[in-house]
Amino acid sequence: MIYLKSPSEIATIKRNGAIIKTCMEAAAEMIRPGVKKEDIDRAIEKIIIDAKAKPAFKGFHGYPAATCISVNEEVVHGIPNGRVLKEGDICGIDVGVLKDGYYADAARTFPVGKISTKTRQLLDVTSAALDKGIDRARIGNRLSDISHAIENYVLENGFSVVKTLVGHGIGQQMHEEPQVPNFGPPAHGPDLREGLVIAIEPMVNTGGSDVFTLQDGWTVVTADSGCSAHFEDTVAVTANGPEILTR
Repeated sequence: MIYLKSPSEIATIKRNGAIIKTCMEAAAEMIRPGVKKEDIDRAIEKIIIDAKAKPAFKGFHGYPAATCISVNEEVVHGIPNGRVLKEGDICGIDVGVLKDGYYADAARTFPVGKISTKTRQLLDVTSAALDKGIDRARIGNRLSDISHAIENYVLENGFSVVKTLVGHGIGQQMHEEPQVPNFGPPAHGPDLREGLVIAIEPMVNTGGSDVFTLQDGWTVVTADSGCSAHFEDTVAVTANGPEILTR
């Protein structure tokens, strides 16, 4: 069942999204060669706790950390550990916040120092694909209009979208209906209605779309060891168009 949110519920999610925005600003300052993934995780967890919120991922189905930090070939769900960031890497930061009974969720992928032209294009295309999807989150469209806009833009630019992982509804639960794929034909799925809140999150690879999960049970990596970028925002469908709650 799809739960539509009231304006007050959306306002609560947006306040949580502001905490995530602060986390991302801190991550942007920290990410540089020589920094460990676990150092970034600790800093972000402190920001969340200082805001009297909870890191939504910590303990979720047993996940061990406050954030997911994924580097290069790691697509999503990378566990923050002692891996040291190097010049030319890319580093995806996925943050969830729980406060006042509601969740917010967002991700960004950052360059580590100077990156290659191809890798910069990957980040730019993935970020723009998210914006293309968000622009379709309007009353009168259908869910797959979001999915199609993302995939079409990614393919036009010579990259591939991950198909085994999708976005999701969000609210009182971190993962609610509907699922939000990053691929597919337009004009399918449920109608987009006022009050729908979804996490739109394209995951884009330089090579093929195939991925697999490492033995840690969490970290998803590209099958061909190519780089992957991940951008995500929590978005509300409103009478005035899409409202991004995590920027």
